[in-house]
Amino acid sequence: MSAQRSEIRDGMQIDWDVPIKMDDGLELRADVFRPVGAGKYPVLLTYGPYAKGLAFQDGYPSAWNRMAELHPDVTAGSTNKYQNWEVVDPEKWVPDGYVCVRVDSRGCGRSPGYIQHFAPRETRDFFLCIEWAGVQPWSNGKVGLNGVSYYGINQWHVASLQPPHLAAMCIWEGAADWYRDMTHHGGILSTFWANWSDMQVKTVQYGLGTRGPRSKVTGELVCGDETLPESELAKNRVNFGDEIFAHPLDDDYHKERSPRWDKITVPLLSAANWGGQGLHPRGNFEGYVRSASKDKWLEAHGLEHWTEFYTDYGVKLQKKFFGHFLKGENTGWAKQSRVKVLVRHVDKFVERDEAEWPIPRTQWTKYYLQADGKTLSTTTPADPSTLSFKAMGDGLTFVTEPLRAPMEITGPSALKLRISSSTVDADIFAVLRVFKPDGDELLFMGAIDPHTPIGQGWLRASHRKTDPALSKPYRPYHTHDQKQPLTPGQPVDLDVEIWPTSIVVPAGYRIGILVRGRDYETLKPTSARLSNFKNELKGCGPFLHDDPRDRPLAVFGGETTVHIGPENPAYVLLPIIRSQN
Repeated sequence: MSAQRSEIRDGMQIDWDVPIKMDDGLELRADVFRPVGAGKYPVLLTYGPYAKGLAFQDGYPSAWNRMAELHPDVTAGSTNKYQNWEVVDPEKWVPDGYVCVRVDSRGCGRSPGYIQHFAPRETRDFFLCIEWAGVQPWSNGKVGLNGVSYYGINQWHVASLQPPHLAAMCIWEGAADWYRDMTHHGGILSTFWANWSDMQVKTVQYGLGTRGPRSKVTGELVCGDETLPESELAKNRVNFGDEIFAHPLDDDYHKERSPRWDKITVPLLSAANWGGQGLHPRGNFEGYVRSASKDKWLEAHGLEHWTEFYTDYGVKLQKKFFGHFLKGENTGWAKQSRVKVLVRHVDKFVERDEAEWPIPRTQWTKYYLQADGKTLSTTTPADPSTLSFKAMGDGLTFVTEPLRAPMEITGPSALKLRISSSTVDADIFAVLRVFKPDGDELLFMGAIDPHTPIGQGWLRASHRKTDPALSKPYRPYHTHDQKQPLTPGQPVDLDVEIWPTSIVVPAGYRIGILVRGRDYETLKPTSARLSNFKNELKGCGPFLHDDPRDRPLAVFGGETTVHIGPENPAYVLLPIIRSQN
């Protein structure tokens, strides 16, 4: 490994490949961007697997090109030479008196070691990096955490350890609960992480050496100076897909990779994405509601999951937050509303401040499923009936009459169902939909997918057990601690969590709920892809549930029957927002 070196470039003092020694003797490597000259400054630190030497433009060209083209404020005011995937641009922070530290996580980029994402060892490493940064001669002792996705997820985890020098954190689209948010939606295995590991981690694993990329800024090998054979690389990483598959219930494996909400007391800003179903919104809302921090704020936005982090809107919000907590400046944050939502309309987002989450003036409204005509209405069905669908088929969509006036839906939703199956289990995929007057479905640019529906939820029928202490009518909380198989033909009641969303539905449009036994796919023709994902984007992005080991056709390819009637009516509970006027 080459030695640490320092130089002045583009108005910054940059320390390359700084070693940070862990408690087991292993040295991680970090790049430090700081103001030129002596001084003590607050630190913004990230720890993650995407390789500090890999430029955003090189590693994720399709995402970068879209963002740069549609949002010129992202690239303005910077040479963009130091842009990395999902972390801050130091050229926009160092001039404001911040030190930016980027650490390659264990086994990734230029840090050697064994890769095991979100494991206690990795969280401990992150803790030690924070404490290292807090006592450096250029540090004022206050460390902030800021970053998107992976760099947000592990903030929840490390904050549970309460590092003494951690002073504030901004979790931008960071999932939290390893089971519910990330690996098993409603108990159904997500194949995202196995594919993600192939596309975004193995490609920058330490030991690729000369087989990996070179930094365009330093000329150094991005993945370390050693070039190891593939057999050695394989020994140095967990088989992520198989590891997750081996833990189908919310056991200790998942719990030690999830936050301890009562231990999170640091000031925080939690930023969610309405269109991030499958990974990015749920943890941000849960973290805001359930963490023990007294100083906590929530923000929710749209567009691609990396975009608003880099726009002037996002950077201004982050600096307002960190200026208050890391510098003690009067940024106006003391008067910041606890909740800021960018409410989604058909053609725009409208910024609005709120006092709390869920929004206190929410009118929780039940729309009952009607078998006759497959409609939704606010009256309970008069007579009992059933509707059936092939689990691997298109499912059933229930729709309202055209709206007489615009309706805002902002918040979490829930679907109450009584179902039976021809087999011993069934998976329910619940999709909130909006239809235009001509019958076309209204889809949006989501966090990943350009064909994203309004909202999604999931539940495996054998995982229907809920925790009464944590469940809310609008957010059922499933224990996922045991399987309760079905008896073929015998109905059971299900409470399906649908992740939070926001949409102002225009007059003349219809609201729908789709109930089916497989992932949503848009009917629109699409060839959309991103360079860092394997699959075509058809509505769910890369967050699919298609592992045949988890969903054998003999069990999940049967016929599902929805039971509708006045005694146990099926309904979708929607968060309708009253006007403030």
